Amino acid sequence: MHFPITQGILFQRSVGAIKAVDGVSFDIIRGETLGLVGESGCGKSTTGRAILQLYQPTAGDVFFDGVDLVHLKGEALRRMRRRMQMIFQDPYASLNPRMTVGDIIGEPLVVHNISKGKERRERVQELLRVVGLNPYFVNRYPHEFSGGQRQRIGVARALAVNPDFIVCDEPISALDVSIQAQIINLLEDLQAEFNLTYLFIAHDLSVVRHISDRISVMYLGKIVEVADRFTLYDNPMHPYTQALLSAVPIPDPVVEEKRQRVILEGDVPSPANPPVGCNFSTRCPVVMDICKEKEPEFKDYGGGHWVACFRA
Repeated sequence: MHFPITQGILFQRSVGAIKAVDGVSFDIIRGETLGLVGESGCGKSTTGRAILQLYQPTAGDVFFDGVDLVHLKGEALRRMRRRMQMIFQDPYASLNPRMTVGDIIGEPLVVHNISKGKERRERVQELLRVVGLNPYFVNRYPHEFSGGQRQRIGVARALAVNPDFIVCDEPISALDVSIQAQIINLLEDLQAEFNLTYLFIAHDLSVVRHISDRISVMYLGKIVEVADRFTLYDNPMHPYTQALLSAVPIPDPVVEEKRQRVILEGDVPSPANPPVGCNFSTRCPVVMDICKEKEPEFKDYGGGHWVACFRA
């Protein structure tokens, strides 16, 4: 997913591209939660939006249940959209302030012509019950709710059309810590109840470890490591993953005192001008000459542990 950089006011010409997502490939297995982690601006949200065709990918394919979404248009894509939904990052910006909660949650039912009148109202009230809110809140507006309650409304809207797959785009990063656990538990309960599949995008590695079956680590538009959660935390092979995990606090002063922190120097390179060779070569503490010349191959080192690093 490349975004063009343009110059000029009247006649805009392309002078380059921001390579937000560049050569990313992974599978999500039905019924699992795949965590996608990385620092801000590395392309996590863009990946989620490109999968759902909210962005039209620059190149490549997205296969959902054997159907290539990239080449679907119009009515065929709209029908497929019923099976895919998104929970957005900011509960304050993702709900229309001029619509009541009943209209917000019921909108997908209107768009896909699923139910009308009394039946739709009952479905909305049922969804509010499912996400732990009072079903009589249907006539209230978003400004009357707290951040955690608004995110529950966003979850209810995503569930309205009975989807198979949900992209959770940092659904807890804008919430208080006390509320975060409630939303995580809610998502886990809903997954068990409705057999949902999640792509869970987040910054917080301890949250990702709790909710995910497998974890993908992303850096500057590329996936550098994929493994199941236990393997990734016990045996991280990519230097970037090691640095991320070393920053996660451990609530044990004895362990915390003994372990070594990996401090990354410098800033993340611009996605408009990524480095030659490995994207991480400018900040890697164990960089070699080959890293600055060739891009490492993304290889399986056994047991589904994929890494893109010459030192793996």
